Amino acid sequence: MSYQVLARKWRPRTFASLVGQEHVVRALEHALTAQRLHHAYLFTGTRGVGKTTLARILAKALNCETGVTAVPCGLCSACQEIDAGRFVDLLEVDAATNTRVDEMRQLLENAVYAPTRGRFKVYVIDEVHMLSNSAFNAMLKTLEEPPEHVKFILATTDPQKIPVTVLSRCLQFNLKQMTQPLIANHLRQILDVEAIGAEAGALQLLARSAAGSMRDALSLLDQAIAHGSGRVEEALVRQMLGAVDLDYLFSILDALLASNPAGMLQVADDMAARSLSFDAALQELAALFTRVQVAQLAPQAIADDLPERARLLGIAARLDPEYVQLAYQMAVHGRQELPLAPDEQAGFVMTLLRLHAFRPESEEAASGRALAAASSAGRPSTKSLPLADATRPSPPVRADASPGVARAGPPPTPPLVPTRVGSGSAPPAGDWHELLAAIKPTGMARELAQHCELCELAAGRVQLQLAPRHRHLLMRAAQDKLQQTLVDHFAMPIQLNIAVAEGSGDTPAAAAQRDRQERMDRAIASVEQDGFVREIIEMFDATLIESSIKPV
Repeated sequence: MSYQVLARKWRPRTFASLVGQEHVVRALEHALTAQRLHHAYLFTGTRGVGKTTLARILAKALNCETGVTAVPCGLCSACQEIDAGRFVDLLEVDAATNTRVDEMRQLLENAVYAPTRGRFKVYVIDEVHMLSNSAFNAMLKTLEEPPEHVKFILATTDPQKIPVTVLSRCLQFNLKQMTQPLIANHLRQILDVEAIGAEAGALQLLARSAAGSMRDALSLLDQAIAHGSGRVEEALVRQMLGAVDLDYLFSILDALLASNPAGMLQVADDMAARSLSFDAALQELAALFTRVQVAQLAPQAIADDLPERARLLGIAARLDPEYVQLAYQMAVHGRQELPLAPDEQAGFVMTLLRLHAFRPESEEAASGRALAAASSAGRPSTKSLPLADATRPSPPVRADASPGVARAGPPPTPPLVPTRVGSGSAPPAGDWHELLAAIKPTGMARELAQHCELCELAAGRVQLQLAPRHRHLLMRAAQDKLQQTLVDHFAMPIQLNIAVAEGSGDTPAAAAQRDRQERMDRAIASVEQDGFVREIIEMFDATLIESSIKPV
């Protein structure tokens, strides 16, 4: 017995077994149940999403011996012959090889004759966009008013090339691309029936390589089974596809975080020794940065069963969100520049070094640089001074100082006055609000600070409180950036602690919202009290649309 490939063996034979096109199946089932049958259907979508399969299932539903039904029996002679591809009243035409007007006229001349065996004569024209303009014009009249026993089912991957005169005569259904989880789940079900073992990571790789096509996924699965001698393993699938192992990419990020460019170059050499594609490596690196950003901003979107979830969250906690955006752009542009590089490895190496050159500076490095600058200037660093000395303002310069004495520069930063807020009481009015206006944090640090309340403002220590509903803002990168902003502002070490608990709600964000609402209320009241506006409302029985009012 000859082997049948999985793409043909597992081709759906009923609407219920079709995967990923529920919106089209629902419309067709309702139309068949209500006997609201159109004479021409157009299925559009990329390759391998079920256009021809839907056409054959619809042909069975129209010609099943049990009657026109949304659930063809699959047992009668009509259903079996359609499945076998030898039903005389189902004519499948490849428009790519029958593009001329003479062939279309010959096809339509036979449409006037009644079906030989079935209830309807069904014409399935695949890749219909390949027909010539003359062929399209020849079929317009028949397509608009065909005989009652004729149904047209057109399929195409490029509906933009079909004339609008043809589109207006058809019911058009757009088939969606298959999602990666859907493809991986379907492959798992097939392998369970086939009694073939497979690793979850291998199925994810196959689903991603299929690029939305179920037929491509099944073809790759056939190849993976043969490559792995009956078993689908992730390492073998990566070798078959030429995909880059995620361990290489995580090693690159680990070296990046450790400020170890030599380690990054060693990974590039290891990849070159295995003849891995650097273009694919940059593509995977950009995808990894995408998942890192998702882990930072929407960690709940990372599946719990993802094998690399722990490593992904660890990287996300150590990288700044703004740098992740920059790194993603570097990976994408580095991939575009590969054809211009001396060779692919050189282009890949330069992208890695660019990632290293623009990496965010760690706190230790910043402290060391500040100490070195202070030492070279011949003055003690403020970070090494006692707290009382670091916060003591410089004496003012007398107004009658001699002309040769330099005048004082900008006034020093006001000292961090110890302030403690008791449990259940509100912080001193304006302290946190005024401090935020002075330090001006940016990005996620600003969002975090604006939703916090001040609990304690003491020498070298700042205690904030964040409401549980804003817990998603409490990211390590944002907290570290806010702490560094406070350190830069006060020029001394600051310990920042943020507790998650319900407070009074007197946050800068809430104050800003109240201010916006008050300004809006004043603007609405001003417009309502305007004499001209009131006259217009009374004259035309008009209604004031408050959403159109913008405070000045």
